[in-house]
Amino acid sequence: MSLDVIDRHSEALFEFLWCPVCGHELFSHIPFEGVFCKNCNTQVELQESHEDRGYEEAVLACFDTDTTWNLHVDEKLRRDLPDGSARVKILGAPDAYEVDWWSPAPGDDWEPVERGEFDDLKEPDEVTHLA
Repeated sequence: MSLDVIDRHSEALFEFLWCPVCGHELFSHIPFEGVFCKNCNTQVELQESHEDRGYEEAVLACFDTDTTWNLHVDEKLRRDLPDGSARVKILGAPDAYEVDWWSPAPGDDWEPVERGEFDDLKEPDEVTHLA
């Protein structure tokens, strides 16, 4: 008996995706566990959207910080999600993805970290050994 692996989402989608908690773009897939941000361990679950408005792909990326580690790091290097989770709808096709909406909507209370927003900042020396 063999196990068939079905790739539901293209690699290009993961190249477009970034973590709204820390801004990093690299994710790890742990079989039977899920997909996690390599930097802060925020879990991301991808779901096909019920409505695609004619785009080749319509995907909901649901981020959850229940498993996030590295919480001792200076607040400048991460941004909490409202109530521990957020969703983004991504429309398009490989090399032409775009964000349709965030839920909850970004505003005064919450703003997702942009891709690479904290790249030029360094963790304080006194906490790097704890990570």
